[in-house]
Amino acid sequence: MDIAKEIQRRRTFAIISHPDAGKTTLTEKLLLYGGAVQLAGSVTARKQQRATTSDWMELEKKRGISISSTVLQFDYNGYRINLLDTPGHKDFSEDTYRVLTAVDSVVMVIDSAKGIEPQTRKLFEVCRQRGVPIFTFMNKCDRPMKEPLALLDELEKVLGLGAFPVNWPIGTGFEFKGVYDRRAKQFHLFERTVGGAYRAPVEVGGLNDPAIRERLDEQTYAKTIEEIQMLDLAGEEFDDGSVLAGLTTPVYFGSGINNFGVQLLLDGFLQHAPPPKPRVLAGTSISPEHPAFSGFIFKIQANMDPRHRDRIAFLRVCSGKFERDMSVNHSRTGKKVRLSSSHKLLGNERETVDEAFPGDVIGLVGHDGFGIGDTLTSDASIVYREIPRFTPEAFAFLHNPNTAKFKQFRQGLEQLLQEGVIQVLTVRHSGGKIPLLAAVGPLQFEVVQFRLESEYGATSRLEQTPWSVVRWLPAGLTEEQLDALVLPTGAKLAYDQANHAVVLFPNEWSANYFTQPNPGITLSSLPPGRLEEMASEPAR
Repeated sequence: MDIAKEIQRRRTFAIISHPDAGKTTLTEKLLLYGGAVQLAGSVTARKQQRATTSDWMELEKKRGISISSTVLQFDYNGYRINLLDTPGHKDFSEDTYRVLTAVDSVVMVIDSAKGIEPQTRKLFEVCRQRGVPIFTFMNKCDRPMKEPLALLDELEKVLGLGAFPVNWPIGTGFEFKGVYDRRAKQFHLFERTVGGAYRAPVEVGGLNDPAIRERLDEQTYAKTIEEIQMLDLAGEEFDDGSVLAGLTTPVYFGSGINNFGVQLLLDGFLQHAPPPKPRVLAGTSISPEHPAFSGFIFKIQANMDPRHRDRIAFLRVCSGKFERDMSVNHSRTGKKVRLSSSHKLLGNERETVDEAFPGDVIGLVGHDGFGIGDTLTSDASIVYREIPRFTPEAFAFLHNPNTAKFKQFRQGLEQLLQEGVIQVLTVRHSGGKIPLLAAVGPLQFEVVQFRLESEYGATSRLEQTPWSVVRWLPAGLTEEQLDALVLPTGAKLAYDQANHAVVLFPNEWSANYFTQPNPGITLSSLPPGRLEEMASEPAR
């Protein structure tokens, strides 16, 4: 099999958005149109409805939100698609950011009634820093929305991004009938289906097609023609180079819940999105065609199959060819590891995969030693530094109120910690061994408690703390030096899982004040080892 052909047909992308913009709904509809599911699910599914493929976790079903990023792999129209549905809630930025290291492009979903929201902007900045091409889907056009031209203007002004409308809405809000494909010069008029569970019937025709004219009232038709002519007069051409450089975003209008415009987005995206790209490693470019197999782990998930209590490591293949049962070098330990249990995934469903190529995301089961950011490779000189670290902003003690369940509590917490979404700190000179959880957002604590009880049968009690800021101390400080530190009121010394010393502060002012009574001691928002890695990484 020609590896170059396999690479060219891969498309690996994530869907990003502000919460409630319709990201998971769009994910489900892309699966429907891609032939991966026969019936699209509902994010807030009633008992008699089918739940979404990507929101498989029990808490996601109860809350109607995406909590864990999910990998969905399927074939469509000659392409092998690796689609990553990311959490949209603000507390899950760390998991989302890690997913963005594993993709080659993104689809940004915007609620057309609200425009660009804070979380969208935050995620966009991460994409811009990494040079990731962005495709935009203006969702919910079948509800009251901003003027399409105002939405384009907002994209350009707020994000500083050129916007090229590939299609244009025909009517808006309750009068939304479909879209006009500017490149093919055709109208696509849709019919609604019950609950949006099936593909929307569509009628396609040219500007002067009588069947199209019959379905549109005079005012809608005239307004659409006027706006199309105005866009054509602007004279902008679709520029693939500008899109791949992340300077211009192709814009598609539609309604995910009613399946309007989903097929046009999917086909247009696959045509113009990039195949797997080279990865820069210490100034050297590792191309996907590099003969050595290499990839990095960007996510770990415990208990995707509750019956087996297993953990799965998600690996992005970067170069060479993966073959099941191959032996690879594990970068962090230097040991040889045999990869025998490998799977392709669709939410929490999995099937054994015997081979994979650059761009593919595969799940590896049964390797407790794997961690976030680890490189697996047949060439030990390849070590990727792709995974960003984030400073926790929420802290809470986690108590085990039932001593009879101590074993389940400890085992469950250890497995959840391996996923890398929460950290555990140990307060210095504390008598007890109560774990101090640290996370980017407080909703992570609720997830930990829910999963401890539902997956391990261990109840827990959360105790809030007065701290909201953590800073790392320089490596190598002795116990005597730590004892000599003058701490602001309310601050505490602690250790992270790698035994690095940290200071917990009640607020930012307290952290800034620390340097006054402790001159010469420099605080950092990241662990010492990670700072050194970042300093050695090339600018992107």
